[in-house]
Amino acid sequence: SISSHMDWYPGASLMKLLETVRVATDKDLQHFRFPVQYVNRPDLDFRGYCGTVASGKVSISDELVVLPSGKRSRVKSIVTYDGDLQEASPGQAVTITLDDEIDISRGDLLVKPGDIAAVGNQFSADLVWMSEEPLDVGREYHIKFATKMTSGVVSEINFETDVNTLEQIQSSRLELNSIGNCVVKLNENIALDSYNDFPKTGAFVVIDRLTNGTVAAGMIRSFKAAIRSEEGQDSSRYNAFERDLNALVRKHYPEWGCKAI
Repeated sequence: SISSHMDWYPGASLMKLLETVRVATDKDLQHFRFPVQYVNRPDLDFRGYCGTVASGKVSISDELVVLPSGKRSRVKSIVTYDGDLQEASPGQAVTITLDDEIDISRGDLLVKPGDIAAVGNQFSADLVWMSEEPLDVGREYHIKFATKMTSGVVSEINFETDVNTLEQIQSSRLELNSIGNCVVKLNENIALDSYNDFPKTGAFVVIDRLTNGTVAAGMIRSFKAAIRSEEGQDSSRYNAFERDLNALVRKHYPEWGCKAI
């Protein structure tokens, strides 16, 4: 509360300021991450991708890469309710339009070419179990990352952390309020970020498919992933004719979104 000796101060209390102040970190501004929340297409003349900038900045004419597909385009406009912007920063809810009409869906991740994320379906993560029903290894759960909803299983518990001593102990199950490091396998490839580097896109929740209740919160620590090359796929699997045909299609039919080989 405000001291009686500070009747000249009309502002909020120190505690309220500490609880509501926004803390921006250098990490928030370094690497661009934009999880697509909604594809807005009211008519044939407008196609925008709505969401909140998770980290980094984006400006008009910036080149972006769509993950997990790897397709590319440039920013045409940054639209908000109050008008178009030249640049968007972390925490801003915007609609991004691109120069090309490429296939982008809810849950896809827009990044910059120099900040390509890994793409894969298996990772290790720290899980905080929040359900009275223990973790069922091998059981399929819904798993939600930012705007991406997918499904998968916890295939293995690497260890459980004793909350009192922080000792890592062997365990075959996680009970209510337990913390453990687990291997998670998804049913599809998605963009993967480590929590240490990208707190907003490296975190996820686990949801029971029957009750639709949140049973765990997790943080990605490491992953097995196929890192997308910026030059395209490995060309050694294709003969000369296939490579020439690929180049011809990409040159004359860019709207097909054909990947380089």
